Amino acid sequence: MKKPNYPVANSRKTKFEDSDEHESSPSEDEVIDEHKLSSSEDEEEEEIERELADVTFEQLQKARSDGSHSVPMEASCKKPVGRLREVVQVPKKEEQEKLDKSNDPYAINRFKHSVTWMRGNLPAERETLRKQLAKSNDPEIIDELKKNISWIDKQLKSESGQRTGSAILAEHKKKEREAAKKGKQPFYLSKSAIRQQRLIEKYENLKASGKLDAFIEKRRKKNAAKDHRYMPYRRTNNSEQQN
Repeated sequence: MKKPNYPVANSRKTKFEDSDEHESSPSEDEVIDEHKLSSSEDEEEEEIERELADVTFEQLQKARSDGSHSVPMEASCKKPVGRLREVVQVPKKEEQEKLDKSNDPYAINRFKHSVTWMRGNLPAERETLRKQLAKSNDPEIIDELKKNISWIDKQLKSESGQRTGSAILAEHKKKEREAAKKGKQPFYLSKSAIRQQRLIEKYENLKASGKLDAFIEKRRKKNAAKDHRYMPYRRTNNSEQQN
């Protein structure tokens, strides 16, 4: 009679089980490290308690209130909460104007001085270009010189207009300061008002110099040339025959 074959325990399985048991059980080094950490934490807590033993309650409250600005404000529970909530005003964050070059008066004055110096040489440069234009025979060079001369004329004309506008504005500010000292409400000039004052001064200067009629005639011809572009063309022969 044959004996029944019972399953025999595998040695490989027993090895795995032994290894799992070995891994699950902490080692002596880990136990020692945990003991050291817990002891160091206990020592730190005891040291903090010794330091805070002599500190009063008022000092603790002051340290808590001065600690962080993001912490919510504490209030006593004995005092009833009002209907109107107290709002803590946050100080306005000012921009660093000293880093903004546009607000630097010295930089603005230096720029104005350099531009004035450059524009002060424009009349002499225009005379030099005119002499070169009289001596030159090359059509390309003549066109280039004419363009440069016209550009200088435009710059000088715009400079005189800006100077007149700034003078008008300065005079108006002076009058308004005197009026404000007397208690009157200041009045600020707009760009259109400055332009109107500039035209009035230009008219007075032309009238005083006797060039007003010539200027009006020149402006009339210029406006007529502009209006001529919008005039309808004459009819062709075909359209005349059809009519």
